[in-house]
Amino acid sequence: MCDKHDNKHDDKHDNKHDNKHDGRHAHQHDGKRAGPAGAPRAAPLVHNVASALEPALASRRRRLWELGHACHCPLVGVGLPLGVLRKLVDKVSGGKVLADDYEVHVGAVTECGSRNRLSEALQKELERRYAAVLLRYRGARDSAQLAALWRAAVEAGDVAGAFWAGLSHPRCGAELEEQMCRDLHMVQHQAGACVRADLGKFQATLAENRELQHQLDKARLRAAALLAEKTAQAGLHATQQMQLRAHLVGRDSMIDSLRAELAELRGAIPGLESRARLAERLQQMEQRERALREQITELRLAARAEPAARPAAPAPAAVAPAEQVVRMPLRLRDQSVLCVGGRSGNVATYRELIERGGAQFAHHDGGLEDNANQLDASLAAADLVICQTGCISHSAYWRVKDHCKRNGKRCVFIDNPSISSLARGLETATE
Repeated sequence: MCDKHDNKHDDKHDNKHDNKHDGRHAHQHDGKRAGPAGAPRAAPLVHNVASALEPALASRRRRLWELGHACHCPLVGVGLPLGVLRKLVDKVSGGKVLADDYEVHVGAVTECGSRNRLSEALQKELERRYAAVLLRYRGARDSAQLAALWRAAVEAGDVAGAFWAGLSHPRCGAELEEQMCRDLHMVQHQAGACVRADLGKFQATLAENRELQHQLDKARLRAAALLAEKTAQAGLHATQQMQLRAHLVGRDSMIDSLRAELAELRGAIPGLESRARLAERLQQMEQRERALREQITELRLAARAEPAARPAAPAPAAVAPAEQVVRMPLRLRDQSVLCVGGRSGNVATYRELIERGGAQFAHHDGGLEDNANQLDASLAAADLVICQTGCISHSAYWRVKDHCKRNGKRCVFIDNPSISSLARGLETATE
């Protein structure tokens, strides 16, 4: 109903325009006949009116339904995307079209042969979509300029808007229209070939993309596993580093503590190094003494094993050691003699030797076993001090030397702790 009404209205408008034009033309002819016979000015008037009407009619752009049927198929196929075409067909039909794409295209091309709602909708869409191209083609004054614009569009590869602007242009003749259809046909062939080539490249690119994506996924998985492993190793190393640092701090603290304790011990024990040397020397002398005792024991055994042929006179060895050593009377009567140091096994001989001279004997081991504080009292009570330097501590040696020097007491220093050395020291002291 709507299509019939629109066609009726348009036909009425076109008929009215044609009738008006025909009536004006008939009126002009009637005027020619009504004028005087042989009037020379009637014919130039008709010619001028026709010349004025021809450019006006030729300046109107052609509508879609006014084009040749051969132009409709390429124009609809190139000028309108398939989605837009289906949307327009759905809008005009009032519902969703269930036909396939080819049927929609063929139906639209068929409807373009006459003026109807679909052809008008297609005309409106083409005008809206290619308004900028139509504005550029409006400046063409003849077919030559229009053909030049079309060739430029074909070379540029942008033919959709140029095809519609050229076909609908008022200066487009039948020859140019046919040439445009031919050119568009060849462009479509070339475009199809390019599309097929591009489609092959696209499929190859898709396959390559899938392969690269697969490799990328595998690389990501390896990277994630490697990152997790390295993270775990870094955490383990950080833990070990913290433990080592704590151990190092504890070791440094222990070293500082031991150093402080060692310094404290060294301060509390004066002459520690000299004591260590003296202790080593004492150990060597004890070893020598044991060797000598073993030798004496062997000699005694050998002497007992010899047969006694005659009664032997008393040997000089039977005399007491003190009697063998002291050959001069010692002037030590009523004096107190302090012997500091010496071997513990010779103390009795020391006592006998000194007491035979009439002196009082006192002994101090120099701090090995006796209390070092008792040394000062013994030094104060003695008249003569015998210091055996090889058998006393460093501290006792300095105490004896300092006491005798401060109090003016006679002090005899003996290196060898033997009895003969003691006797010689006493002889020196009594001279």
